[in-house]
Amino acid sequence: MSRQGGVDPMGPRAGLRTAVVWEVLRDGLQRRAKTADRAVLDVLDTGGGTGNFAVPVARLGHRVTVVDPSPDALFALERRAAEAGVTDRVRGVQGDTHGLLEVVEAGGHDMVLCHGVLEYVDDPAEALRNVAGALRPAGSLSLLAAGRGGAVLARALAGHFAEAQQALADPDGRWGAGDSLPRRFTSEELTRLVGGSGLRAVAVHGVRIFADLVPGVLVDGEPGALEALLRLELAAAEEPGFHSVATQLHVLAERG
Repeated sequence: MSRQGGVDPMGPRAGLRTAVVWEVLRDGLQRRAKTADRAVLDVLDTGGGTGNFAVPVARLGHRVTVVDPSPDALFALERRAAEAGVTDRVRGVQGDTHGLLEVVEAGGHDMVLCHGVLEYVDDPAEALRNVAGALRPAGSLSLLAAGRGGAVLARALAGHFAEAQQALADPDGRWGAGDSLPRRFTSEELTRLVGGSGLRAVAVHGVRIFADLVPGVLVDGEPGALEALLRLELAAAEEPGFHSVATQLHVLAERG
């Protein structure tokens, strides 16, 4: 993974939480542009909401279509794109993964972002098949989903031991009735879903391994601590041993 050029420019704390995904995503876009011999790629962001990733990708010069079921989120996306000066490269479409190929072109995108979507859809396997159907033959998928082990660790460290055990035993990784997420995944589950969609997982990274566990006072009150924590996140992300305790898991997949 490249360490050059910084991270998502949405602020230092936000950057800490998105650093790994942004590094992988940017490198993937660079490789795809080189392979396709085109500087401008067509990117689809499913469930992209207000444009946390879509706007920075557009600032790199690519065309981005955001599909989201929320009109309010798409309105905020339009405003954010205007503020960033990329209105001509960002398009919002109301829809979801269930009817994805009814609102976007099948086989028309160089990369699809599917971030924070599989946790909520009725059928994750169907959602990924539709996402894969939107890709060009040599296209790539950026998949981000909540990690089961990270929830177990977080509940235990917060002193909620029964909830941690529930999350560990529950098939969907839920810690109780008050859990806001319908499901969480292991890296094996995500790579199996990716394979079932006809794609091949080429890299798996742990996301927010430490960022959600380190108290803010240790980061905000110590000079250089934020940068040091960022370097630690980037280094640990590639180590399979840490995937089981990551808050989120990121899979980069390709056809073939």
